[in-house]
Amino acid sequence: MQWTSFLGCHPEKVRRAVHSLVAQGLAVEEAPAGVRKIGRVCRIQARRVFRAVGAGEFHRRRRITSRDVLMRRLLALDYVLDHPHLPWLPTASEKVAAFDALGIERRVLPRRTYRGATGNIRRHFHLGLPVALDAKRAVFVYADPGHETARGLRAWGAAHRELWAMLRDRERKIEIVAVGRGSKETTRADTVLGNWARGLRSSDYDPEIDREIEWIKDVLRSRDERLVREVCGDIRGGLVRLSELQNRALRESGRGLLHRAGTWRSERLRRKMF
Repeated sequence: MQWTSFLGCHPEKVRRAVHSLVAQGLAVEEAPAGVRKIGRVCRIQARRVFRAVGAGEFHRRRRITSRDVLMRRLLALDYVLDHPHLPWLPTASEKVAAFDALGIERRVLPRRTYRGATGNIRRHFHLGLPVALDAKRAVFVYADPGHETARGLRAWGAAHRELWAMLRDRERKIEIVAVGRGSKETTRADTVLGNWARGLRSSDYDPEIDREIEWIKDVLRSRDERLVREVCGDIRGGLVRLSELQNRALRESGRGLLHRAGTWRSERLRRKMF
């Protein structure tokens, strides 16, 4: 269904193409366990196909390891297919390189360490979720595979918080999209994203910052030249200090970072199909 919609062609043409890929040993077609009424999934498995399109790192992710992983990938793909105009960064290495070019330290990028017999491997953007970036904005997509709570969304947000703060400091608008299959997921995500985008509360950061912000505001409002000079040097100095404190509070809270936050429900994978 995704292939048919993307190319705008007849399903029979897609069926023949899938059968050709399978016959050549380039792909497998299967009905994933634990997922009902979704039909069959065509999975590219040949390493040379990934290399041919410059996505060799995707070969290690060719296997479907669980129902949640499958749904996350399909939902993420669905959003990308419906928004082809965005400047997507397809691979993890492209994402890392793009943020490197902006002077963003890798320590703030979302990552996971995999431990194995031959040593540990650190992978950035390990969930493989879509990211788009241009000179004005950055778009981050979260895909909810059907979790019962918003814990996954909140963990994903926490892992990206420092990155979003640094992008905002570089004058990039941050846009967040939570993708789901049904109203349960999107309604829940709307609540979480609304809290992220709503703005600051003093309890979200060091109360000393809040007190200093209010103190400087009071000094500037007083119009007492002697007091302003004593505390801030001058009015401009007070405004600069106020801006610094407010930005610090935003970074510590992780809120007020977002230009736009919203949800998107997949029509091709909507919940009633499962």
